[in-house]
Amino acid sequence: MMTCGLCGSGISADEKFKKQQNGNIHRYVYYGCTKARDKDCKCGYIEEKELIKQFAELLDKIDIDEIGIREKLKYEVERVKKFQQGVLGIKEKITVGDIDIRNYAKYILREGQDIEKRELLGCLRSKISLSNKKITLRETTPDKSRR
Repeated sequence: MMTCGLCGSGISADEKFKKQQNGNIHRYVYYGCTKARDKDCKCGYIEEKELIKQFAELLDKIDIDEIGIREKLKYEVERVKKFQQGVLGIKEKITVGDIDIRNYAKYILREGQDIEKRELLGCLRSKISLSNKKITLRETTPDKSRR
């Protein structure tokens, strides 16, 4: 889903855990070049929190496959409606048209589960590159079969 802006290799995640003296354990995830095409690539690594922050900033520029996201959003709205009606007894009407797709995408990036984040990234039409701890967009030709 993301490639190295320097050598064109894929980008992978590396999960690290750090135990502090007080017993707390902190989880860190870093993304960097797999170096499959250039073993000496100097791409560098970026921490997941910073990557998500940069993605959120880019979402206003990214061409999102709204059909795919809209289907996911429709499912989530139905799930919330059922919960509200079945558990809380609330019968408020929510429609997918009331929801800003880009804000929903930003919410998924910040609060979603890993699988939801991967689904979101799968809906992007722009190619994403990582280079020197910065993500950038490379426009692609729209795939008509995805519409």
